[in-house]
Amino acid sequence: MSLKIVVLAKQVPDTRNVGKDAMKADGTINRAALPAIFNPEDLNALEQALRLKDAHPGSTVTILTMGPGRAADIIREGLFRGADNGYLLTDRAFAGADTLATSYALATAIRKIGEYDIIIGGRQAIDGDTAQVGSQIAEKLDIPQISYAADVKVEGKKVTVKRMLEDGYMKIKVQTPCLITCIKDNETAPRYMTLNGINDCYSRPLTVLDFEALKDEPLIELDTIGLKGSPTNIFKSFTPPQKGAGTILEGADKSTAADLADRLLQKHVI
Repeated sequence: MSLKIVVLAKQVPDTRNVGKDAMKADGTINRAALPAIFNPEDLNALEQALRLKDAHPGSTVTILTMGPGRAADIIREGLFRGADNGYLLTDRAFAGADTLATSYALATAIRKIGEYDIIIGGRQAIDGDTAQVGSQIAEKLDIPQISYAADVKVEGKKVTVKRMLEDGYMKIKVQTPCLITCIKDNETAPRYMTLNGINDCYSRPLTVLDFEALKDEPLIELDTIGLKGSPTNIFKSFTPPQKGAGTILEGADKSTAADLADRLLQKHVI
């Protein structure tokens, strides 16, 4: 069975070369002072997608990224490594988007791209480290998601994922379509670019989508949320009550401890 795979990728500052000009006075990253690279976590996702493509002849790998015009460089790098085509989501309206606005825009672009079986992304981007965008996209598309994937196998519409835990691995099965975020597999590093891949990539398409291209998609009205950040409406806020002084029990017997536990349970403290 052939697969339609979308790889989420991001161009990020190379934090391995941080100098005195790396940060602005307002505490944000000075992206102009740092070289831009393919987010290393997303290279893991691309490699996983290419392995699925190798295992399922006829499959296609599409790279989707959001950023300024120069972000097209990572799409070309992905094409050099074996991807089939790419989409660059770029517009001044997208500048300064946080994770919520970014996931809205990317989810809408995925709807625009059309049919897909698996969406694969890296665990997180090294410039933000939030690990939120993948899960937010899955929520907006109403599809299952699995994070911390070390290996992915597909049989028909069944996807089996080897998921990393703190003390080992677990195996999870879902149906396509689904979204997966990957970690680095120590057994297989991302493949290198090849001369043949570089030569072949120039005939592969790269499509640019702007704000206007997404406005007619049914997922969301992008102009109603403000793509420079999350909605500013605060529906409810509160300050947690200040905790009172604790009680020190010295030499308490079992019945006293049990009585205290019962009172705590009744107050929903534990």
